[in-house]
Amino acid sequence: CCVLSCPLEDQGASPVNGPSVGSYRSSGKRKVHTKKKKGTITANVAGTKYEIVRIVINEMDFMKTRDEDETANLIWNDSAVQHEKIAELRNYQRINHFPGMGEICRKDCLARNMSKMIKCQPLEYSFIPKTWIFPAEYTQFQNYVKELRRKRKQKTFIVKPANGAMGHGISLIRNCEKLPAQEHFIVQEYLDKPFLMEGYKFDLRIYILVTSCDPLRIFLYNDGLVRMGTEKYHAPSEANLSQLYMHLTNYSVNKHNENFERDETVDKGSKRSISWFTEFLRTNDYDVSKFWGDVSELVVKTLIVAEPHVLHAYRMCRPGQPPGSDSVCFEVLGFDIILDRKLKPWLLEINRAPSFGTDQKIDYDVKKGVLLNALKLLNIRASDKKRNLAQQKAEAQRRLYGHGSMKKLSAASSDWEKQRHTLERRREELKERLAQVRKQITREEHEKQHLGNYRRIYPPDDKLLLEKYESLLSAAFQTFLAGRAASLQKEMNNPLKRMKEEDILDLLEQCELDDEKLMGKSSRQRGPKPLTAMPECSQTPRRQRPDYLADFTSGSSADNSCSSSDEEEEEGRKSLKNNPAPSASPTLSGPIRRSISCPRSIASLSSPSELRALSSRPSPTVPMATPLIRPSSATLRSHSLSRSGSAHRVPHSNTHEESLKQSKEQEAELVHQSLAALTAMRIRFPGKTEEEAEAVLDEILDNWKYHKSKVASYWLVKLDSTKQRKVLDIVRTNVRSALQRIWREPDVESLHLYRLFNRVFNRLLWSHGQGLWNCFSNTGSSWETIFCKSSEVVTPQELQCCRRLVQLSRDCLLVVYKFVSESRGSLTGLSPEWDDTRTQTRPPMDVQYMIFSPLFSFLCLSWAVLGRGQQGPVPL
Repeated sequence: CCVLSCPLEDQGASPVNGPSVGSYRSSGKRKVHTKKKKGTITANVAGTKYEIVRIVINEMDFMKTRDEDETANLIWNDSAVQHEKIAELRNYQRINHFPGMGEICRKDCLARNMSKMIKCQPLEYSFIPKTWIFPAEYTQFQNYVKELRRKRKQKTFIVKPANGAMGHGISLIRNCEKLPAQEHFIVQEYLDKPFLMEGYKFDLRIYILVTSCDPLRIFLYNDGLVRMGTEKYHAPSEANLSQLYMHLTNYSVNKHNENFERDETVDKGSKRSISWFTEFLRTNDYDVSKFWGDVSELVVKTLIVAEPHVLHAYRMCRPGQPPGSDSVCFEVLGFDIILDRKLKPWLLEINRAPSFGTDQKIDYDVKKGVLLNALKLLNIRASDKKRNLAQQKAEAQRRLYGHGSMKKLSAASSDWEKQRHTLERRREELKERLAQVRKQITREEHEKQHLGNYRRIYPPDDKLLLEKYESLLSAAFQTFLAGRAASLQKEMNNPLKRMKEEDILDLLEQCELDDEKLMGKSSRQRGPKPLTAMPECSQTPRRQRPDYLADFTSGSSADNSCSSSDEEEEEGRKSLKNNPAPSASPTLSGPIRRSISCPRSIASLSSPSELRALSSRPSPTVPMATPLIRPSSATLRSHSLSRSGSAHRVPHSNTHEESLKQSKEQEAELVHQSLAALTAMRIRFPGKTEEEAEAVLDEILDNWKYHKSKVASYWLVKLDSTKQRKVLDIVRTNVRSALQRIWREPDVESLHLYRLFNRVFNRLLWSHGQGLWNCFSNTGSSWETIFCKSSEVVTPQELQCCRRLVQLSRDCLLVVYKFVSESRGSLTGLSPEWDDTRTQTRPPMDVQYMIFSPLFSFLCLSWAVLGRGQQGPVPL
């Protein structure tokens, strides 16, 4: 393998004592593997001198590539990169700089852009000191000085190089006549009344992560650095203007002072952490939440100024990339902020290449967290490269064969063709936006799980604050891109950009209705229409379950279900005919179809004759295709007695090995008892009897055409993945308790039947709940395909248990939907603590059958669905 030398003096950091940081300084050479392992994420870090970046790369299990390798998943450079390099990147790659970010990272560009925003939004942009850009604004500055003299005021000004860094070339002046008129620099008013700590002036280094500019997403790291001056602060005067150790807080300046303290304790030294500073403010009774709110607003408003420039430059570099796709760029920015004596934050400058040197342990701890959490948020996957190549191939074929392209209108096109064409364009636009919204939902779910020590500050959760930011963003586009980028401005003003998934689905539904009218089709029946994303379903006959129940027991969808011969289907129908609905035997109305690609199917487990024998065998269960009837008390008592008999008892076992020793006969009997218990379960509606609960379900199913769109909107749109899981957890928790009681096994995770249940639950939550929604129709992918694609043996009784589990999940969703819809106006009096279904105390469960989802659990669930309160234990 290739060896890359790296002398220590090039790393820009001095050695650090301590086991946490000494590991990466043990050798002056680093080995770089040239052979890429399959399924690994690669990183090119040849462009950085900071060893902490390589440490984080190793900790993330990324593989370093050769210096000349430009195909790595991650490319890290200390300095800004050329636009051409960003244009050459492939969609699966990530680079740590945005094009156009220099518009706020150069001091002169920041001053120019802020000046424009101050003119149109003076109240919102009052966090930057008055600034003049020389030589262009030399006259304005002199006029300002004359006005100060007329009022007999004297101010101190700070002079900075236009593109300087690390405190080089900075000076303080009070005699403004000495300033040269033709030099390139900026002049700012000096903040002479800063917030002091122990008598020293200080500033804050805030780390900001921008993961995307299309759309804009900003994250603030909850820790950072407090950089203090090394001489006690005094108000500026002619005598102390040259004392830079007093007036400047730059680490690169103060580290040369003999008074600089390299103390490793958290509350001492010239460099401390922002987490310590936050605790310092809290201890001294300052409003910490307001402080962080002000800092967050400063950061977001500053990046709003940069967004038009960055987005325009990014689109120029990536012209073919669709809006909302994964960004190839990200950036870690260092905001330097100073506080005045009223604790108001003021922006000093922004570093697009903040130092990641680790001279002290506090540097190592803070900067490692910044980098490590940032890479986790980016969600770089080994499969990105393969997926990108497949997308490129599909796109090339689409262009070659013209698939998906709309027919162009000619001059002789009729009005009907023009209307149809407009409708098609509208539908395609809505579908594209719907895909973007759903992708954004998936991205947000990943971010919530991998925030680490970051928190998202844009887009904010506060709707009023979001509207304020969007108004500022619109003003920024009008200010900076007036007449230059009409397409971007048009996109910003597109009403679809602010619509949620439910609104887009409603518009798609309207498009379908308009298309039906245009095509002369008969209008649909009265009531809410099905949404585009929902599979169609036939009309439900009154007092009978809809077709999806019969279909549920007979097979699956045409696309993904298992196929079988027509003779077997006919035999299955005869079996169902011979065992009518009121009978108490579990029927298989037809064998499960097997697809050609499936290596194994459940149909292969039993022959048609065995299936008929199974369907004719007496059993205390209720058929799936019929309305569920509550068993009589005598029946329940008999079930209870049969379960408590010694012949059916299984010795208690705590390990998976002991459970495997159970005989097949005992296991089959336990599965049979589990099926009986599942069949006896009912979903209870709070405040209603079981008969009334059954009537509620029947009413929904009888009027399915009316409720369908509302249930879909509630399940697929309004509930996020966490709340969808809470709905199914009502079934999961009680089924788990039943298995623990029947199998005499506290740890049911080792049971084969429970593992099957877990797979079913995961399938129902698949694709943001689409798996469960497919169970309400005759189309779409069936949950049973998870067994067709597996070599795992599933007995017919286990399959019946899974079917009953799905039916309970469907009923649970319908009851929750009905309960929430009826209780929306009556929940205001509840305590915010009623938020979680995870409670330590459950209502007692009957030995014969389980009554699950008590009133208390449903109130908790509906409260969480409405988004009130905070997560926490439920008090009794």
